[in-house]
Amino acid sequence: MLLSGCSAPATTTTTDAARACIILPDSASSPRWESGDRPALEAAFTDAGFTSDIQNAGGDESKYATIAEQQLSEGCGVMILVDYNSAGVLVAEKAKAQGIPVIAYDRPIAGADYYVSFDNEKVGALEGQSIVDGLKAAGKDPATASVVYVGGDPKDGNAAFFYNGAVAVMEAAGIKPAFETPGTWDPPTAGTGFEQAYTALGGKIDAVWVANDSNAAAVIAVLDKNGLTVPVSGQDGSVAGLQNVLLGKQTATVYKPFQLEAEAASKLAIQLLKGETPTVDKKLDDGTPFIAVTPTLVGPDEVQTVIDDGNATAADICTDAVKAACEQYGVK
Repeated sequence: MLLSGCSAPATTTTTDAARACIILPDSASSPRWESGDRPALEAAFTDAGFTSDIQNAGGDESKYATIAEQQLSEGCGVMILVDYNSAGVLVAEKAKAQGIPVIAYDRPIAGADYYVSFDNEKVGALEGQSIVDGLKAAGKDPATASVVYVGGDPKDGNAAFFYNGAVAVMEAAGIKPAFETPGTWDPPTAGTGFEQAYTALGGKIDAVWVANDSNAAAVIAVLDKNGLTVPVSGQDGSVAGLQNVLLGKQTATVYKPFQLEAEAASKLAIQLLKGETPTVDKKLDDGTPFIAVTPTLVGPDEVQTVIDDGNATAADICTDAVKAACEQYGVK
């Protein structure tokens, strides 16, 4: 990733130049899209005096395309797209052909005018560091440890960023993968892949780098079944992830408050709707202007931060099985 000043050229738009068209990917991969991003983005545009059309593709590439066709026919001043299995690429092409600027949101999209996301290599680096630190805390030498890698779906452009960031940190500590499962964002599939790794390694596993909390929960279920507790990474600051962190089953979770990402994307989009030329100080390797939001690592001592931000509640986290851990770490 290059750090250099760049100003994207101003772009003319069609029909409804005061409307932001937004496509969310699904509801299954994360609850954030509907409960977090949708209301945050809608409020930002309303407060700025603009209308927005926010729709969810429901994990269906065909529906994604249909939504885009409808939005483009009705007119958009800017499009904010969360990619789903590369469905955003063709939509971005069509939008740009109509002179509509495209913001790739959270996930990169080839050909987008801008990319707004958390610094995803940093996300991976934080995950990798949590594995290194977890091994050292357990008295294990990272250079000789048996570490399994459970990555995300390779169709998601961010999965490579997570992987590269994590591997750079882990390799620097001497870690080499003992087993790599096929990448996926489907927890049951991740659990099955990890079970195969567990069997192949005869249960000799010292740590598991996992790309997100949902897959981590599937991995932890297999570890629990076999009476094994080892360092496990994750991201998203989900309720299940935070519970596993408090219980010592997950070393940490990389916390990415959606509010920061939504704020950055809506601010950029509003500048474009106003006909302004945004200045962005980072670029992806392909030259796409990139607004990077900084993530943070949350261990048991930092869980309260997520609650204080309004992105989880103690009532949801501190169930009977987690109540003692919540009391231990002052979660309320």
